[in-house]
Amino acid sequence: MEAQMNMRDLWSLKLPEGLDLQVSRHPVTLRGVVNLIVALERLGGAARHPPVLSTDFRDENLLSVMLDSIVEEQVVLERCAAPPPLFSRTEQHQCSVSDSQKRSLVLLQSSMELHAVMLQGGSANRRVLLNMSTYVHPVPSTEARPVALGIKDTSLYLSCHQDEGEDPALHLEVVEDKAVLQSIGGDSELLRFLFYKQDSGVNLSTLASARFPGWFISTAQQDDRPVAMSREAAAQRHQTFSIQRQI
Repeated sequence: MEAQMNMRDLWSLKLPEGLDLQVSRHPVTLRGVVNLIVALERLGGAARHPPVLSTDFRDENLLSVMLDSIVEEQVVLERCAAPPPLFSRTEQHQCSVSDSQKRSLVLLQSSMELHAVMLQGGSANRRVLLNMSTYVHPVPSTEARPVALGIKDTSLYLSCHQDEGEDPALHLEVVEDKAVLQSIGGDSELLRFLFYKQDSGVNLSTLASARFPGWFISTAQQDDRPVAMSREAAAQRHQTFSIQRQI
C-alpha cells in the first residue's frame, strides 16, 4: 500500500493542475504496469499545454491531451522504377522488298551495302530476299509492328546506329548467334536492329528506326545508290517500300 501511495505521489507531480490519479487496483502483470506507465507518460506531456483553468476536467479535455501527445507515424512507400519494355520475337518469314520506283535491293559485297537497283531481265537473281522477324510490342499498337530484317542465307542484319557527331546511319551487321535477337530490351543496344513497319496501303510500308524516332529506311532518286536512313518526309528520298511475303 505504501508503494502504491508513493507511485501516486510521484506521478501526481507530472499531471496538469486539476487532474488527479487514483489507482483502483494493483497491477498484477508486467503488461498492466507498462500500460499504466505509457498512459502516464502521455498525460505528462500535458505540462507543455496551458494549465487547466477549471477543476471541471471533462472527457474531451482528457482526449485532447492524449491526442496531442501521440507521435504521428509516417509510412514511406518505396517506388520501384518500371522495368524497361521487352520486345519478344513471334515469327519469321521471307519477303521481297522494292522501293516506290520498283527497284530491288542488291547486296554489294565489296562495300557491304544494300543498293536500290532497277534490275533487267536475267539479272533478277541479284535481288536479295529478307528474313523478316516480327515482334510483340510491349505497348500493343495497331499502327506499327516491330521487325528485324536479316538477309537470307547470310548472318547479316540491317541496323541503325549513330557515331559521335554523325546522323543515324544504316549498317549491315554480322549476327552469329541469332538467339540474342529472340528478346530485345527497350534500353538494350540491340534495339538498333528493330524497325517499326507501318503499313500505308496494300503491301506498302515504311520502316522507321526503333532506336531513333523520325528516321526511316529510304532510297535515293538516282539508280544504284546505297539504301540509307533519312528524316521523315525528307526531300529527294523514297521512304515507302513494297514488301511482299514469299510463300
